[in-house]
Amino acid sequence: MTRSTDLTIFLAANPDAIMCELTSVRGSSPREQGTFMLVGAAGLFGTIGGGALEYMVIEHARRLIANGQAEEAMDVPLGPEIGQCCGGRVAVGLRYADAAIRERLAARVADEDAALPDVYVFGAGHVGRALAKMLALLPVRLQVIDTRREELDLLPAGIVAHAVAMPEAVVRSAPEGSSYVILTHDHALDFLIAQEALARTDAPYIGMVGSRTKRARFASWFKGEGGDDKALQRLVLPIGQQGLGDKRPEVIAALAAAEIMVHIGQREAEIARARAPRAKGVMIGR
Repeated sequence: MTRSTDLTIFLAANPDAIMCELTSVRGSSPREQGTFMLVGAAGLFGTIGGGALEYMVIEHARRLIANGQAEEAMDVPLGPEIGQCCGGRVAVGLRYADAAIRERLAARVADEDAALPDVYVFGAGHVGRALAKMLALLPVRLQVIDTRREELDLLPAGIVAHAVAMPEAVVRSAPEGSSYVILTHDHALDFLIAQEALARTDAPYIGMVGSRTKRARFASWFKGEGGDDKALQRLVLPIGQQGLGDKRPEVIAALAAAEIMVHIGQREAEIARARAPRAKGVMIGR
């Protein structure tokens, strides 16, 4: 389920809601300026960081709803005064979420959903399902691909899943910047999907479940198919390489999910640095 869907459900259930936005952040804060949450009489959408700050803001927002008020401004020191150790200071704007604000927030959340990185999980077996459940909680756009409809039917509701006869073909048409996690029931199919993924130089993460022996076999096959060492170095195999040695599906999935997010974050940071204007050189006097 997307955040846009969650927002639509929240707004339908909360005709009276207050938008609470961090309008200014000085020093250390749990969230950045511009972060917002919506507070209804009995529900919440989003978070401005939790802790004492959030509880205080929720209390103020619900007081506004109860009193029929439309607006308030708060200036909060995040220190011993409220029992929060960040040490910075934030300004919070509270406004009744009228039709214009609702429309603006819906457009903003839709844009954020559209900008999420795509992650394709190939294989809906035990590890694939465990991984899909975890990735569904994270800020990614997830799709699970398998040749077996009966395995896909075991996924929780709301996860996008496709039964595909040739999963490797999905890689060729995937959006730029997609990540690929390969854990099908067929080693030969794993190899074909990985070959297609390694041809995509835009992929932040390409991982395959397996062992060091499987990696050696794939490397031999891949080079025999014309692949090179540079491309092979981009393959994470085994996935979840933090070294715990725990082979339970849920543990592998947890480690792999963290690994995927680290790779995506690193790629996003690289892109941001490349787009940033170069600082002009400064002459220093002799």
